[in-house]
Amino acid sequence: MNKIDELSKQKAYKLFDSGDIEKIEAGTLKGLCQIHKYLFDGLYDFAGKIREQNISKGGFRFASSLYLNESLAKIEKMPEISFEEIIKKYVELNIAHPFMEGNGRSGRIWLDLLLKKRLKKCVDWQKVDKTAYLQAMERSPVNDLEIRTLLKEALTDKINERETFIKGIEQSYYYEEDENCKSNVIV
Repeated sequence: MNKIDELSKQKAYKLFDSGDIEKIEAGTLKGLCQIHKYLFDGLYDFAGKIREQNISKGGFRFASSLYLNESLAKIEKMPEISFEEIIKKYVELNIAHPFMEGNGRSGRIWLDLLLKKRLKKCVDWQKVDKTAYLQAMERSPVNDLEIRTLLKEALTDKINERETFIKGIEQSYYYEEDENCKSNVIV
């Protein structure tokens, strides 16, 4: 694990331990930016800022920076009452990929906050296999059934337990260890 990842992981722990996580708006772009800034402030100059460049990963081009703010405004307005609606919103957020780096780590915390707010549940990320998750997310723009099924099977009502959050952070950073998870700038 590189130094930035190690430092941002420590910040993720602090997010829960300090109680600051309770101050973050669930399901909003503002909340996502708050999470990203918290995790990466002082590590990236773009912490908490929407990207202005086009990026791709593994041959997949994320939302064009030209239309990104418009896309994010539409995503923010998506319904989020049911589990299915929340996952659709999460998938769209992933397709948008609003930051230059750190989208997955920020997005998973954002998802858990939204699930907690709406359903009194969160994902027990330790029950979600890395390969299965990454493949399901890769296929989710076409059909989100696979990621919905995978995450639904891992839901827990242990939403305020430190151990659930900390193990989730560990797993989230584990998902990002593969160098193929890094975004590439498109020129």
